[in-house]
Amino acid sequence: MIYKPEGVCAQLLNLDIEDGIVKSVEFIGGCAGNTQGIASLVKGMPVDDVIERLEGIKCGFKDTSCPDQLSEALKKYKNEQQ
Repeated sequence: MIYKPEGVCAQLLNLDIEDGIVKSVEFIGGCAGNTQGIASLVKGMPVDDVIERLEGIKCGFKDTSCPDQLSEALKKYKNEQQ
């Protein structure tokens, strides 16, 4: 799945999800160390757990963040599966 985040430095998210489990996440753009760390931490996690942990995280004065946008991408994925 490809997702275009809003309000963050990352321009795209590439997600591989299988049977409700995050197999891989790649952020295009953004803070490389942070986004690689997030991608590594969520690998193998259930989609719902990732959403619960990352939803609502803010970056500085922004109302969102790269982790929050990942949760938005996963919510979109879930809606498309129904």
